[in-house]
Parts: sequence; structure tokens; C-alpha cells
Amino acid sequence: MCELLAMSANVPTDIVFSFTGLVQRGGVTGPHVDGWGITFYEGKGSRTFKDAIQSSQSHVAKLIQSYPIKSEVVVSHIRQANRGCVSLENTHPFTRELWGRYWTYAHNGQLSDYQQKFVVSRYQPVGDTDSELAFCWILEQVVMKFGETEPGDLMAVYRFIAKLAEEIRELGIFNMILSDGDHLMNFCSNNLCYITRKAPFGKAKLIDTDVVIDFDKETTPNDVVTVIATRPLTDNEEWHILKPGEWKLFRQGCLLLEG
Repeated sequence: MCELLAMSANVPTDIVFSFTGLVQRGGVTGPHVDGWGITFYEGKGSRTFKDAIQSSQSHVAKLIQSYPIKSEVVVSHIRQANRGCVSLENTHPFTRELWGRYWTYAHNGQLSDYQQKFVVSRYQPVGDTDSELAFCWILEQVVMKFGETEPGDLMAVYRFIAKLAEEIRELGIFNMILSDGDHLMNFCSNNLCYITRKAPFGKAKLIDTDVVIDFDKETTPNDVVTVIATRPLTDNEEWHILKPGEWKLFRQGCLLLEG
């Protein structure tokens, strides 16, 4: 299985601490050695870094750990390949344009007997993973239901995406992270959790490497930061474990919608 990491914050925030923990699971404390990727949103733009080798050995990953890019929304993934070869085009996250926004997606899990369901035309996969094809199908279904112009009620869009995710879950394991650059959605199939950090801030210690941070020294009293991960990244904080079929939508670190 792969592992997911994402962040939603109300101020531009770096994800160096959490990413440092995730990177160790790419070949040191975990078997996810088939590539990794991370997308940072900056306004309507985004920048993505990927590598098709294990994150713990990647010079690009070391760059991200040493270069604190500040963003309000981040999506990251480390891969253990099960569908599709080990290659850059099969490395998550995947991004497509819809309604003048970059939508970014990452998936943890494995699907079966999905080709007949995921019929697409407008959005075509570049690689050969079940994950990317599922993303293309989700966006295609959204366009079919809501049209080519962004609707006024994006909450209705995310409720619809949750229904699509539940359909996909019937085909196997489907833990998903999805963002339009403003909102951040997660959908749990079997393993997903999150933590929302806000004042009063304290210290946090990573599980996968000996790193401790005092968030009180790195934040202001008004900061709100939500981090989503496949498994808890710290061992001295209380993470919320999602149940199968549960989903949540965040904006600027705060919970907007859930089901």
C-alpha cells in the first residue's frame, strides 16, 4: 500500500516536519520505495515535485526537507506499486484542470475489475495505474453532472464526489485525497487519520525519525493547520482515526463538511 499526506492551513505554512516523517516510510521505516510526489498550491498556481525512486534516497526529497515552501494546501504521496510500472508518469499526485482550477489527487489502495466502469473521454490517463484512471473518471462524472462552468455551490460538488468515492470503494481499497487548491477533501476506505493543530500549540515528536518541533515557537495564536495522513506521524498527539466510508472537507485548516 501507498501512504498519503496532506495539509490545509489558514496561513501559508511549510510541511517540512510532517514530510520529514513521511519520507522515512519510503524505504527506511516502510516499504514504499516506488516513487513519491508532492504538490504545493500558491494561489491559483501549483508546483509539483516527483521522483520515481524511494523518498528516503531522493535528492529531490532532501531539497523539499531543506527548503520550507509555504503553502495553504499541500498534497503528497509515497508509492508502493501494485498497478502500473515504476515510472514518473505513474507517480502521484496527479493534476488536471477543471473550471479554471488545478485539481490534485492522490490514492492509497488497489482496485479490481475497474476498467469497464471507468470509461473516460475528456480526461485521459497518462500512465497505467488504477489510481489515475479513477481520478479521470471522477472528474468526468463531475463535468457530466455539473457542466463546463463552475457551479455556485461547490459543497454540492464535493457531496457528489463522496458518492463517487463510495462507488469506487466497492471495487477495492480507496483512500483518497483531493483538492481544488482551496478545499481539501479526504475519503477513507480503511486507513486515514487527521489532526488539527491550533492554539495553544505544543511540542510534537515524529514516530519515524528522532525529530521534535515546538509549534508554539513556529506559529501565531491565530494559526490553524490540519494534517491528514495514512497513519499518525507523531506519537505524542491525539490523531482522529477515520472510519471506513467516512469523509471530510477542510478549508483553511477548518472542517467545512463531512459525511
